[in-house]
Amino acid sequence: MLMNAKYALAAILAGVVVYLWQARDQVYFLALLAVPLYLALTATAQLVRNRFVKMQISGDRLKYEAGMASKTSRSIPLHKVQDVTVKQTFGQRILGLGDLSIETAGETSRLTIEQIASPRVVAEQILDIVARLNENKK
Repeated sequence: MLMNAKYALAAILAGVVVYLWQARDQVYFLALLAVPLYLALTATAQLVRNRFVKMQISGDRLKYEAGMASKTSRSIPLHKVQDVTVKQTFGQRILGLGDLSIETAGETSRLTIEQIASPRVVAEQILDIVARLNENKK
């Protein structure tokens, strides 16, 4: 969603810059094309990064894998999950995105997954599965 908004904004800004350049016949307006180019490049970088991030729940484990050339993999036993935190900036909230952090018992680091869609829904799904696993253990 964020990438689509960035691409749309980049296209609109590029159109405005080209219009101003043609209307005013000033070459320095072309330098303003750097702004939509930057937006398009950051959206593309995020799109590529998101294509190489996988998170899935398989049985009683949450499996996370990220990376294109080099990979980072992590497998978290769901019964050890102690905290699931969602952080959203104002812009992320508008776009339905956010950062999801998962903290487990006995581990020194958190797993933070940035810029995921519907982070609250994902957090609730993880917590529901953790609750079900804990109920089955009793």
